[in-house]
Amino acid sequence: MTRRVQILVALALTALWGAGIYAAHAGGHLRFLDRLEATLTDWRTQVRGVQRPPDLVTIVAIDDTVVKRGGSYPLPRADLARVVDTIVQFKPKVVAIDLLLVDRSAAIGDATLANTLATGPMVLAAAAIFPSASETVEAGSAGPLAVLPQAERFLLPLPAFADHAEVGIVNVATGQSGSPLSVPMLFRTRDKVELSFPLRVAARALDKPLTIASDHLMLGDRTVPTDTDFALPITYYGPRRTIRTVSAQSIFDGTLNRAAIENRIVVIGAAVAGGGDLYPTPFDSLMPGVEVVSTAITHLIAGDGIVRDRRVHIADALAAILLPVLLVGLLAWRRSALGIMAAATVMIAWAGLNAFAFTHGVWLNAATTLAAAVPPVAIFAGVQLWAGARRTQHLAAKSRSLAQFQAPAVQEWLARDPNFLSKPVRQDAAIVFIDLSGFTSLSERIGPDALREILQAFHALIDKAAVDCGGMITGFLGDGAMILFGLPAAMPDDAARALKCAIDLHRGVEHWIASLPSAIGGQLGFKIGAHFGEIVASRLGESHQHITATGDTVNVASRLMEVAVQNDARLALSNTLLDTADFHGAPDGVLSGPLPAQIRGRSGVVTVWFWRDRDGPSHTAAMAEMID
Repeated sequence: MTRRVQILVALALTALWGAGIYAAHAGGHLRFLDRLEATLTDWRTQVRGVQRPPDLVTIVAIDDTVVKRGGSYPLPRADLARVVDTIVQFKPKVVAIDLLLVDRSAAIGDATLANTLATGPMVLAAAAIFPSASETVEAGSAGPLAVLPQAERFLLPLPAFADHAEVGIVNVATGQSGSPLSVPMLFRTRDKVELSFPLRVAARALDKPLTIASDHLMLGDRTVPTDTDFALPITYYGPRRTIRTVSAQSIFDGTLNRAAIENRIVVIGAAVAGGGDLYPTPFDSLMPGVEVVSTAITHLIAGDGIVRDRRVHIADALAAILLPVLLVGLLAWRRSALGIMAAATVMIAWAGLNAFAFTHGVWLNAATTLAAAVPPVAIFAGVQLWAGARRTQHLAAKSRSLAQFQAPAVQEWLARDPNFLSKPVRQDAAIVFIDLSGFTSLSERIGPDALREILQAFHALIDKAAVDCGGMITGFLGDGAMILFGLPAAMPDDAARALKCAIDLHRGVEHWIASLPSAIGGQLGFKIGAHFGEIVASRLGESHQHITATGDTVNVASRLMEVAVQNDARLALSNTLLDTADFHGAPDGVLSGPLPAQIRGRSGVVTVWFWRDRDGPSHTAAMAEMID
């Protein structure tokens, strides 16, 4: 499978993963993502910071001060009637009582409260009782109301109270984190639909008709964007008491400020420590439920709530599919730090966009997108690292293999310039040829294993001498080799290094042959030819290329081995090579010549010198003269 196909498969699987994660979460599964989303929502709310709420609502709190005064909780109905009566006298828009008045108490107190509720615009709280297992939707139900949370029944205020007020369901949705993130606007049982407490209060305060559309609500001509289940997402303005709050004790003390009540929405609710109606929020570990409800009422009246409607969910779905695909695509585009940096930049940009949208009133889901993006990106990156390690090992193996055939300088040059010698180059260079004599006849008499060992040892000698002198073996020719000096670039000492290599080969091979068993060493000899002049260097081959040199200089160096054999010598050096190397003999060697020699297949003569090792081992066997 080609890399392009592998990338396309990875992108397709990534897109399917993202779509599957989004669909599973939207279908009510993967509930752990709700807890993660709640945590991320808290962080985004804290990043946004405390905001000043529209001054529309006043909370009259039945707090610890009131309980200490009366000595009991819940507040006696007669005392609650006194609170409501005082508030009504200051002419509020609506009085919302966030207390469940579902049980009878003292007859006088109930009657007094009922009479008081008849004196002004009132909304009372009721509660939905859900099945113990989960909230369910009736099988086979259809239409927009099918998605509503279905309660077993409603706990409604006593008829004596409900006859003088409107009623709304006060439940909030806490989710997995325990922090209220939304308030359902509609509830239902099998045969009844009820409005939420905040929605009743807002509709009464605005005095606008309520319309239930397929995916949103209308208060008069204003759209109230809700989630797909008609829940109102809420975002907190700040810690408790950020919304204007006064203690109900100020009523008993006669210190209540009329300006805090007149022409305002007044919500009466409990704020008693240990009262149970307390929730964790991004700014508070415990916020009274009355302030949560008041936040929802303020959103409905002011229209400043956070949006998480059908269009936002479409954006979430696209993000869950496209973001991981983009990240995997970037990692596949560049398997390097550049790809990682590009992917990291995209992630940072997405996080910034998500936070920016949240602070500007659009709630894009973060947890689902992360769950869609992180696993495939991590898996793909891991596979990339694994493949990269394998590729590195492969390249290292190839490099080690190349090192066995190319001089280190040529390897370094090819690494810097992959197009080296892609076009032939004419230049001066030194050429050394070496060949074993008698090897062909020997190979007919010994086994293949012994033959292989002889060649390995011979090639190792050649390789060491070439590398030590900076030459490049352009190829092993069975029982011989050609060594080139002048690549990757011609150097002033190419001839001198070629001369040293030829002498080192002479000594090394001579001692090696002497160390062989006489039955083998007595059958072997060797010949070396070395010359300097102009060559044509190039790369030959297509899929498997090799560097080679051609030209008259190469032919002369090869034929000099014949000249050496013809003159009972082992090393023949051209006068051109010696002059270029500025060689004048050495105390440990004997240089004889010059000899004008006719080169087979070439007109003219070449001046040749012969070098012998002064201290080399003597051989009793005659040197083989045949040319393999």
